[in-house]
Parts: sequence; structure tokens; C-alpha cells
Amino acid sequence: MPKPKKGETQKEFIDRCMGDDEMLKEFPDEKQRLAVCHSKWDEKKSSGDFERRSYQITELRVDQEEGKKPVIKGYAAVFNKLSEDLGGFREKISPGAFKNTIVKDDIRALFNHDPNYVLGRTSNDTLRLKEDEKGLAIEIDPPETQWARDLMISINRKDIDQMSFGFQTLKDEWDNSKPKDVIRTLIETILRDISPVTFPAYPQTSVKVRDHLNALSAELEDRDALFEKGSPDRLVRKRILDTTEKLI
Repeated sequence: MPKPKKGETQKEFIDRCMGDDEMLKEFPDEKQRLAVCHSKWDEKKSSGDFERRSYQITELRVDQEEGKKPVIKGYAAVFNKLSEDLGGFREKISPGAFKNTIVKDDIRALFNHDPNYVLGRTSNDTLRLKEDEKGLAIEIDPPETQWARDLMISINRKDIDQMSFGFQTLKDEWDNSKPKDVIRTLIETILRDISPVTFPAYPQTSVKVRDHLNALSAELEDRDALFEKGSPDRLVRKRILDTTEKLI
């Protein structure tokens, strides 16, 4: 049974999966085969490569011109702005990190990352994404449902003012030159969804990130004998070790 390949878009995988000889034999019914292919793609999305980040976006708002339908606008991410401590490191997003994915991938806008509450989708132009000098700008045409109307009221009241996005990393860079301030830069990503959120979850990190933190903590462990008890470097090592254990 086929599995998604690294760097493969959802459409590319679904097309390949639908035409796979084993799949055609095992699932001759097209609808059933399509459902199985989508479940295989969803398994990849929930794997250790998947990460999620949350931002407080003061520009999140609902615009509605007279005689027109409302549009949710704002930013799902901002460039070159260091995050809070994500557990042993801080992170920033490089301009261009979303440039390719917003053109070729089918991305959803959800409420609270719940697939039962779809606000929009890039494939049918109810979700529009673009990079500008500030970050990843969004426009959503929400559905005419009661829960979506309730959400827009909450956004305008500023009860909900945070955005979160789910992604997979294709390319990143790490700056370990300052053990007290490890910086990760996202260079290129695959964007999966964006979502206004009521409560931002603890930032999910990927296997790759945990491996990097493990390697860094191991390096500090090797140097532990050189540090005097209570020194700043020793305390940094302990913080990273504790954080790595929590993430794992």
C-alpha cells in the first residue's frame, strides 16, 4: 500500500495512490479507494513530522462591507520575529517559508484545528493566503452557519485573538552558537492548516526537532565535567535536558 513520500503534495500522493495497482485490486470501488488514500495521507499529517505554532495576532478581525459577505482577515504568522521559549529553543520564520506551499498545497482554515469546523479551503478559494513583507496574510470567506457567525462575534469582541498553524518542515537552520539562546529558523515548510484558536496548545515539535535537542543536550553532557557546579553553562545544560525529557 503506498505511503506519502517526503516533499510530496497531497494532490500528488492522492493521484498516485488512486492509480496504484495494489490499491486498484484491493479497493475497486473508487469512493472507498479515495477514502483509504485520504486516511493514509492523514496518518502522515499526524506523524512526528507535524508541528503546530500559535501567535497572538492583534490584526485578526472581521471585515464586512455593506451588501457583501463578511471576510475574516489577519496574519497566521509573522516573519523574522523571535518566538517565546518553545522548550529549549526559540524560533523565527524566514520570508519565503510559505511561498511554495501556498501555491501548490490544498490548505484548510479550521476553528480550533477541528476538522468538523471548516472555515475555508484554498482549493475552492474560500481561503486565500499570500506572503507580504510582514508575514503570512489570510483572508477567509466563512460559511453561513451559526457556529461561524458566533466565531466572528468572538473575534470582533477580541475574545479570540490568536492564530495557530500546522506545518511540516522541509528546510530549517539552527544557530547553537549561544547555548543560552538556541535559535531555529524555518526556511521552507508544508502548510497544512491555519486556525483561529480559543486556547493555544503547547507547541508541538517534530521528531527532527527533538533529535536536534537530544544532540545538543548530549554535547553539553560531554562537556559537563568542564563546568563548575552552579555555573551558567551547567544550568543551561540542565534546562535543555529537562525540556527534552518533557517533549519526548
